[in-house]
Amino acid sequence: MEMESDRQIDVYLVVNAKYHDTNFARLELLKLLAENEDINARVADSFSDIDGISSSTLLITYTCDLRPTPQEQVGLRKFLESGGRWFALHATNALLEFAEDGRVDTPNLAPLFMELLGSRFIAHPSNQRIEIKVTDVQHPLTANISDFEVDDEEPYYCEPIGDQLVLLEASYNLPSSGYVRSDYGTDRDSHPQMYLHPWGEGEVLYLSLGHCSGKHDMKPIADISPVVRGSWDSPTYYELLRRGIAWGTGSL
Repeated sequence: MEMESDRQIDVYLVVNAKYHDTNFARLELLKLLAENEDINARVADSFSDIDGISSSTLLITYTCDLRPTPQEQVGLRKFLESGGRWFALHATNALLEFAEDGRVDTPNLAPLFMELLGSRFIAHPSNQRIEIKVTDVQHPLTANISDFEVDDEEPYYCEPIGDQLVLLEASYNLPSSGYVRSDYGTDRDSHPQMYLHPWGEGEVLYLSLGHCSGKHDMKPIADISPVVRGSWDSPTYYELLRRGIAWGTGSL
């Protein structure tokens, strides 16, 4: 007889992040999912399999400039409305366009997508060392986690959309050279790094940390680039990922 604790948990993982080391991120996330023997993981590089996503308990995304179609956005909305959980990582909320002068623009190309995520990426200053502070010390996702620092991280400036329960935050206000909206976010010191965003019967957990890139990932902007692991070098980041998976699968 199958016990409740032995039931299969379906997790859908979408990894497709322009200018990031998706091979590294995909492998690390799959390792973490494999720690739970009840998890059955499906892997894709797009949102096209809405039926597969909808039949899953948890959706995890590590993407950048991955643009869901209007139909896929509606499918994602239904997934959340019916109680699905979505663990969105790093640049999932980033959609990019290049201006004629070479600067990066971040127009609102998928409004529903951003509403579901609870924020929209606007810009970021240069990679730097940032201190992450725990905002909610009692929530199970962050309880007993101390403030920590990460190196070579992209500190994001994002436009908040809808309700956010902020769990982690960081302070920075340098301008984002190379972005069209280079001064966005510089008028405030505190910026969410991890938050919960409710939608219908479901919920989104967004963790903006997690930048990584390999030597060939910045083409055609740069032919060869230094390997960057950023938050992935931090044991605390892996603890946050483990807790996010546990949250999404109902075991936290």
